[in-house]
Amino acid sequence: MLKNNSYPFTNEQEKLQKPAFYILIGEDEATKPQAYIGETENFKERVKDHDSKKTFWQKALIFVSKDADMTKADVQYLEHKAIAEAKQTNAFVLNENKQTPKAPNLPEYQRDAMDEFFEDVKFLASFIGCNIFELTKFHAEHLFYTKGRGCDAKGIYGSNGFTVLKGSVITKTSVPSLKWDKKRTNIMHEYADFSEGKLVMTSDKTFASPSTASSFCLGRPSNGWADWKDKEGNTLDSVYRKQLE
Repeated sequence: MLKNNSYPFTNEQEKLQKPAFYILIGEDEATKPQAYIGETENFKERVKDHDSKKTFWQKALIFVSKDADMTKADVQYLEHKAIAEAKQTNAFVLNENKQTPKAPNLPEYQRDAMDEFFEDVKFLASFIGCNIFELTKFHAEHLFYTKGRGCDAKGIYGSNGFTVLKGSVITKTSVPSLKWDKKRTNIMHEYADFSEGKLVMTSDKTFASPSTASSFCLGRPSNGWADWKDKEGNTLDSVYRKQLE
């Protein structure tokens, strides 16, 4: 992983002057994270251009072959797969990857090798906390729901907080007593869109606490430990916190 403006490092790395697949990442707590997915025959030179023209990124994930046996067509294939999967996941904004490039024609054996390489890319990205390719996996018994004021949302609770899941319908407006209405509106613009008159989450969004998650969905102050309930009607509090007493 490369930090922005790490030119001394790139100059020392001969392997970065060969065909490479890479992801530029920019993260801000107030907005949806942004990324740019690309390929190049020489990352050392390419990153200089990106630093002057793409101001959003703070770090880069760079993937090269240790044996230097990847070709231009190989990294183009990786770029094609990565953009397609990242758009499906919709966890990052890809404003500068407007089109999904066509896959180059690779022999079947080479395509299989690149598919395997891409699985390693996804694992390593997830390992360092970049969920650009990661669809939230859940089991039905772990789902919690909250409804009211036109809201019909579902989510899961985990070590990172409470995740409101893609497809959840959230309340369009906030009540005056919700003190973070402006922030809620910004999150709505990033993570939701209108569909058939309803405001629907277009990607998963993890909140630090269950109450922040339910307040966001309901557009009012909420105790998430009481307002999130599973299909049996058990509150989040009774399923998780009271088990620890």
